[in-house]
Amino acid sequence: MSHPAPLAAIFGMAGPNVTDAEREFFRRTRPAGYILFARNVENPAQVIALSNDLRAICPDYEPLILIDQEGGRVQRLKPPFWRQAPAMAEFGTLHARNPGLAAKVLRLNMNLIGDELRGLGIDVDCAPVMDVPAPGAHDVIGDRAFAGEPSVVAALASAACEGLIDAGVVPVIKHIPGHGRAGADSHKELPVVSADLPTLRASDFAPFRALCGSSLQDSCFAMTAHVVYRAIDSSQPATMSRIVIADIIRGEIGYRGLLMSDDLGMNALNGPFDARAATALDAGCDLVLHCDGTMVEMEAVAQGARALAGNGLRAISAVTKVRRQPRAAVANVAAASFRVLDALRHG
Repeated sequence: MSHPAPLAAIFGMAGPNVTDAEREFFRRTRPAGYILFARNVENPAQVIALSNDLRAICPDYEPLILIDQEGGRVQRLKPPFWRQAPAMAEFGTLHARNPGLAAKVLRLNMNLIGDELRGLGIDVDCAPVMDVPAPGAHDVIGDRAFAGEPSVVAALASAACEGLIDAGVVPVIKHIPGHGRAGADSHKELPVVSADLPTLRASDFAPFRALCGSSLQDSCFAMTAHVVYRAIDSSQPATMSRIVIADIIRGEIGYRGLLMSDDLGMNALNGPFDARAATALDAGCDLVLHCDGTMVEMEAVAQGARALAGNGLRAISAVTKVRRQPRAAVANVAAASFRVLDALRHG
């Protein structure tokens, strides 16, 4: 018996357990995956049970389970049950002193994060941030970014992706084609970037272009930026712009993998949620993301979305080898954690 393809959407949930209403909705809409936030996690046993429950709702396919576990201030899994990982900027600081050591311990740090996630049934991490923060930009990116030099961001992002992939977790490079120049927080309002195209190419796009020039991109997903780039498309943020996605993300940068929107619930976007979903997919996103678990909004997103197809299906199939590889557990987590912190302090 054949089954329809999953819906091209990722949904959040209201709390630590799937409610009856959510279960019925997920069974009916068949989303491509789910994203977890701090409100959804209590302890390791509970998260494992939640992951298993989500996968059992539609047993004919294997949904993605995502989380934002960057380290620093964006970390949904927190102490005391999980390790507090350093902010990405700390590895950029180490890189200025010892580039080789920075890449080595960052890869180990992401191995540790990936090991934690795989043990919980989570197979996609919305990290690393590849934005290049510009002087005077809003601090919504700030220390989530590795550094202000595109070449350093590219080198460290590659190491971060390798660390996650080694642990059997799919990285999500973000926020393509670059959020570091934005003067506003896209969670709250729509940022508009006025830099000219040569400036964007030399800085914002450069780390993404470098990573996408390697074989790493075939094992990564990417997340769009809710940012308007006046030099490219003054009428739509990247998430909703066919021009930005086709000409810049797929064209100049050369990304060919699964492209997901940032959260459709962010205040950078406006209009009905069905239209938000349809516009993002029509623009070239393969998946749309809705995070906060509000049922009426999720129903609308499901109405505006469509079945996963084409590049989205191919890209998910391409990362199957990452998601299904045997879990390579870090042998001595305490020793590895100490090695990361010691290098950051003294390296």
